[in-house]
Amino acid sequence: MIYETNSRNETFELGKKLAQSAGPGDIYCLSGDLGAGKTAFSQGFAEGLGVEEDVTSPTFTILCVYETGRLPLYHFDVYRFEEPEELDDLGADEFLYGDGVCLIEWPEKIRTLLPADVKNIVIRKDIARGEDFRQIETDFDS
Repeated sequence: MIYETNSRNETFELGKKLAQSAGPGDIYCLSGDLGAGKTAFSQGFAEGLGVEEDVTSPTFTILCVYETGRLPLYHFDVYRFEEPEELDDLGADEFLYGDGVCLIEWPEKIRTLLPADVKNIVIRKDIARGEDFRQIETDFDS
């Protein structure tokens, strides 16, 4: 499915909408260049799950756990990983195979460790169509 957004708020709202169908054990892999809108999407996704805390990109903490929504949200940012095995140091199996929802930014860094049935989301900028234009592609229906 391909979506187009023209503002940060539209990207946020799409994340919120896609979270409505999230279920326990779902793993969403969120790809896109720096500045593509992953944080805006993630914030909307969290709101769509009912998360009440402020959501920021966990670039330096690697994992943020939010438990105030209808399902726990495990928000990973593995941008700084050098090797996929660094995921094991977090005890990630508890989250990847738990009862919550995983949202993983920069999944290409750990793709070999992820199950085959992840849900992929790719955000692309196209400056020719506007500074805030985003094309957001998923391999699942909302």
